[in-house]
Amino acid sequence: MKVMKPLTLNPEITPLLTDWYTVHARDLPWRQNREPYNIWLSEIMLQQTTVETVIPYYLRFLSALPDIPSLAEADEEKVLKLWEGLGYYSRARNLQKAARIITQDYAGIFPTRYGDIIKLPGVGVYTAGAIASICFDQPTPAVDGNVLRVITRVEGLTDNIDSPLVKKGIHESLVRIYPPTGRGDFTQSLMELGATVCMPNGKPRCAICPVGALCKARADNSFDRIPIRNKKKEKTVQDITVLLLLCDGKIALRKRGNTGLLPGLWEFPNVEGVLDENEALKAAADLGAEPGHLVGQEKKGHIFTHIRWRMTYYCIACDRQPDAFEWAGLGDIFESFTIPTAFKIPARLMKYLA
Repeated sequence: MKVMKPLTLNPEITPLLTDWYTVHARDLPWRQNREPYNIWLSEIMLQQTTVETVIPYYLRFLSALPDIPSLAEADEEKVLKLWEGLGYYSRARNLQKAARIITQDYAGIFPTRYGDIIKLPGVGVYTAGAIASICFDQPTPAVDGNVLRVITRVEGLTDNIDSPLVKKGIHESLVRIYPPTGRGDFTQSLMELGATVCMPNGKPRCAICPVGALCKARADNSFDRIPIRNKKKEKTVQDITVLLLLCDGKIALRKRGNTGLLPGLWEFPNVEGVLDENEALKAAADLGAEPGHLVGQEKKGHIFTHIRWRMTYYCIACDRQPDAFEWAGLGDIFESFTIPTAFKIPARLMKYLA
């Protein structure tokens, strides 16, 4: 096994970054204070999601569930509905599990010790580091893709950042250059630099980088080759046929199982594979819906982390509402049921459902 050499970072980057952050930090809603609940919520939402997408979700969630007790006591369906469209719904479930643990074990007060924070459901090394640093001024780095990109470029590192050993080495090297105070600002300055200056997928904005003079990737023009990562695997492609069963102005819904993709969320009846019109009508009949005629059809796709769905939608007028399904009007569906983005109805079919 390749062993990463001990990494020593130039301590000059610490004041350069914190001074730059003081002037150039984006005005984001979760930066208005250092309330642990707010920082925790934002960090969980920001996993696998962009800042622009998160902001309205964050504001809506915080308005509906403004603190740990309200989250702990909320009905799970309400939590999932507030999360609808963000994806990775296990994040929302773990958020509520953690809120209940904090309520039970910490009297509803967010724990201050890194060791306690990291034990909460859904909280890993990155999130625990961010919370402990930003909220409690501890020297605990939050090493995500942005930070890995900044450090590997500044240091000219060609080690594979997908290696846990490399991530650990960078984490440990950052701990050693944390300032005695203002540690949360240093943590956020690294995140901010990676998000707004030392960006991926194109040329970084080296001319305005506060640590550009120290950056080895800038000096030897290797920024487009750093960081080094594993090659992404091809996504598995899966064909799905979705049946929008209509009866007396209502649409059939059912809950998914508790395992696999999108566990416990609502969906429209569907089967694996690509069905033609006659096969779709037969599938509706097999479900007991007594199909009358095909109203419309459409195709769409949805991409998960490792799987890509190719989806064929059939809108079918039926004469019976089998008890195996929940039946709801279009307005009720959007208001009361958590429908994951994968099952959002294609726009061109909406006219048949209104």
